[in-house]
Amino acid sequence: MQHIQTFSRDWNHDEWLYTFTQEWPVPGLAHQLSYTLAYERTGGVSKPADMLVNYRYQLLGDAEAKVACTPRLSLILPTGDPKAGTGNGSVGVQAEIAVSTVLGKRWVAHTNVGGTVVPSARDAAGQKATTRSVNLGQSFIWQTTNRFNVMLESVWSRSESVAGEGRTARQDSFLVSPGIRWAYNYPSGLQIVPGVAFPFGVGPSAGQKSVFFYLSFEGPVWKPRGS
Repeated sequence: MQHIQTFSRDWNHDEWLYTFTQEWPVPGLAHQLSYTLAYERTGGVSKPADMLVNYRYQLLGDAEAKVACTPRLSLILPTGDPKAGTGNGSVGVQAEIAVSTVLGKRWVAHTNVGGTVVPSARDAAGQKATTRSVNLGQSFIWQTTNRFNVMLESVWSRSESVAGEGRTARQDSFLVSPGIRWAYNYPSGLQIVPGVAFPFGVGPSAGQKSVFFYLSFEGPVWKPRGS
């Protein structure tokens, strides 16, 4: 079982986002179920954001493989508040596929491609439209030791927001994020992984700066027979 917390804060504005994800094997590592809760501050208001219920499948490879592929399908639940800007106001779906490739003895690359569709999304005025977005992410991990990694990640996205009844507006975003993470391993099997990164905007997101914190707790759900 894995418990993941993230916190990101915009350096230029009083805006931040906190997420908590809990993931379980069902019953093994090939199939994973999880949920993600979010709490957001935007426009001077702090409120819950939309919730995700996720299913992830290990299609190819494992932690020891040279190439691994993991698709994910998520149901977006409208637990946020569209009037405050923390929710879509409608159920949506999101699909992602992640591919990890071992480039060398201490180098790994991760590629993510995904898309999101929210039918009948609402804006603060209650106007509705179907919104669509796509995203592409690429990261390179330098495993300096078994417990310390240096990372360089980049994410491009093209998203839509409701701009009137049946109308949408398109926004592009491009972020580059250098960061580090490290691990504490315990005899019980528990692993704790903190991390920190400093995303900054490039191109359409020029001038955007933020700080990102990550904290993961992962441990066995049950012990093997005979242990």
